[in-house]
Amino acid sequence: MFDINWYYVFTIIVIASGSIPKGYDEGGFSASVGLISFVNDYGLKASLWKNDAAGLASRKANISSFGVLGAAFGSLIALAVTDRLGRLRSWRVFVAWWASGILMQVFSSGIIGLMLFARIWGGLGAGGLTVVAPLYLSEIAPAKSRGMVVSIYMVILLSFLTLGFFINYAVNASMAVGTAQYRVVQAFPLIPVGIAFICSFFLRDTPRWLASKDRGDEALAALAQLRRSAKSDQRLSDEYEEIQEQIRAKQQNLAGVPIWTIIKEIATTSSYRKRFLLGAAMQTVAQWSGGNGITYYIPEIFKYAGVVGTNTSLITSGAYGIVKLVFTMVFTWGLVDVFGRRRCMLTGLTLQCLTHVYMSVYMAIFKDSQNKPASDAAIASVFVYAVGWSIGLCTVQYLYGTEIYPTRIRSVCYATNMALHWFFQFAVVRVTPNMFVSLDIWGAYIFWAMVCAGGFVLLGLWAPETKGIPMEKMGELFAGRWWMGWKATVDMTEYSGDAGLKDDPEKDTTTNEVERV
Repeated sequence: MFDINWYYVFTIIVIASGSIPKGYDEGGFSASVGLISFVNDYGLKASLWKNDAAGLASRKANISSFGVLGAAFGSLIALAVTDRLGRLRSWRVFVAWWASGILMQVFSSGIIGLMLFARIWGGLGAGGLTVVAPLYLSEIAPAKSRGMVVSIYMVILLSFLTLGFFINYAVNASMAVGTAQYRVVQAFPLIPVGIAFICSFFLRDTPRWLASKDRGDEALAALAQLRRSAKSDQRLSDEYEEIQEQIRAKQQNLAGVPIWTIIKEIATTSSYRKRFLLGAAMQTVAQWSGGNGITYYIPEIFKYAGVVGTNTSLITSGAYGIVKLVFTMVFTWGLVDVFGRRRCMLTGLTLQCLTHVYMSVYMAIFKDSQNKPASDAAIASVFVYAVGWSIGLCTVQYLYGTEIYPTRIRSVCYATNMALHWFFQFAVVRVTPNMFVSLDIWGAYIFWAMVCAGGFVLLGLWAPETKGIPMEKMGELFAGRWWMGWKATVDMTEYSGDAGLKDDPEKDTTTNEVERV
């Protein structure tokens, strides 16, 4: 029989539900923009834009992308407030923030200005949750299962992304065309997130945050409840002492150091600079290769590929979400530690590039030809793209971001990476409809294929393999020329505990596994 700590499971599910706003926005909301009821209410009918196809594309793009724009700023706000308010309180604030935006969005009733404001406002909350929820999960999980626990966040995100497409199918097939149709779709995530919000009042803040605020008794009590142990248990005492040591090490490393000093060190220290720029390059390639931006328009892309009918397109889009979910789970829970980060990333980029090339050929030659084999291949290529994205830069970029930065520069680098992630995703979501119009669809795929090809070369040369490399050895891994990263290795034969620290020219003293998340 399994000995299950139900409070711990309950905590993980409640906090990981903070991924629902982002996941459902990419699936449920993005698909609802194509419902006839929404098209009618928000003036998206093609007949109203006969001489201004670019104007129609811009309106669609604004509605879809403004939520992402809000999320970009929300993630930066979260980085500024989570240490002050606490993980749990910040989580609740951002949930309430997002929910107020959804309510405004649902009752915008065809007022385009109110809809756009609601998208930005709700996006602020959704973006904040993408920072707070994974941080909370990483701080409550034991080191040996931390990756698995944090991955639950992504599993729930992709599950609701997929569910969103099927909910759109259900209302399109069973409800009369009218305002209530898209309101049901867009309001749905308020139910599970609202339940999670209520449940959060039965939780405690993370032991790590409580300990960092000198609330030791509360921290120990919270840890005891998470581990279902008595406060006198030796293993619990050891884990609590480890947390205290990590906090002291971090405070000692960063005490009295202004942020501008950290930025200057990143710019002037070769190893820091190479790691910072690698993280930025990964975020850039990830988003401009198509990234999550394509998901916002996947029902429309399936129609371009030859899927006939709105219902069929929505079902196919749901299947696309399932493929992303399954392969992300396979990658996160095994593949990445078997084949390594580099191999998965480069394989993913190759699959993305090949599918973009085929789609560009299909859109240029076969789009309106009624060629069924070509259409079937185009539909299949979209699913292959989902596989490539899921096993590649969808997740690898985050793994590198948690592994390559020493404690001293981690906060600045993480904040920059999150900002790049969101602002580039906003840019891709915003420009994709206009690219389809101005570049005749196939040109957009040529652009994405070129980014994938360039990214393959750039990251293939630059990114070293980090699998199994201790964090205190990262300075040695990045000691050579940046374009020789593909050959970089470290000497592990003499590595043992403190000796490894002495080998690191940057003397990053935070070696505990928790710093990887």
